[in-house]
Amino acid sequence: MLEQTLRHVGSMVETRLAEVGRTARLAASAAERILIGPWRGERLRLRSTIAQLSRAGEGSLPLVAMIAFLVGMILALQSAHTLRQLGTVRLVADLVALSITRELAPLITAILVVGRVGSAIAAELGTMRVSREVDALVVMGFDPVSFLVVPRLLGLVLALPCLTLFADLVGILGGAVIATTVLGLGVPGYWSDSLAALRLDDVWSGVVKSLCFGAITALVCCQKGLDTRGGADEVGRSTTSAVVRSIVLVIVADLVFTAWFYLRE
Repeated sequence: MLEQTLRHVGSMVETRLAEVGRTARLAASAAERILIGPWRGERLRLRSTIAQLSRAGEGSLPLVAMIAFLVGMILALQSAHTLRQLGTVRLVADLVALSITRELAPLITAILVVGRVGSAIAAELGTMRVSREVDALVVMGFDPVSFLVVPRLLGLVLALPCLTLFADLVGILGGAVIATTVLGLGVPGYWSDSLAALRLDDVWSGVVKSLCFGAITALVCCQKGLDTRGGADEVGRSTTSAVVRSIVLVIVADLVFTAWFYLRE
């Protein structure tokens, strides 16, 4: 019994390490084609990159706006309940602004993009793999990494910081609505308190996080899609696995960044 358990655990660890290795190789290949490829005469697929940027960015704006606005309202209500007991309701503006820009906006935006765009990437590439379209590209002389992975990677890496900054603004606006209509705070005072509480580092920390989150999402979802073997049912499994692992890795990366920024202060 113990031997079987150890074998099972060893097999799982070996499988996960192999997946990490394939993802790392994919990241290295994509970075080489982005940074070194143009110096060797290789052209980036700008039109496809712009299409992926629009798909990830513009297509996600309504969902990100709605969720960020609601989160800002919820955060203002929850913080006001405690701050009112301490007689410091005006600190709601500070708390909402800092929480949104440092943590909630980049994290929530990344999770929404994983569910909306990352799942589509994994399903799309998984379908291309099982239908032999990826093999056909290789036969025709196209590099799958340059043709499929690089535009999606660049699209997500460029889109997520923009979405995060948009979520910052909308989330603070949601908190302002609650502060002015429920808590009785003035609009000019709320916005001046929010701006006074924020530093440029607070905003940039969210942007840096979102860059990393975009790269994680693109690489994991592309790798899971390209690893798909079998039929249509395997496409569903690969998509689910890609979404779950992307979300877990995004949260782990958020913890690492938060600890790093905290220790720097």
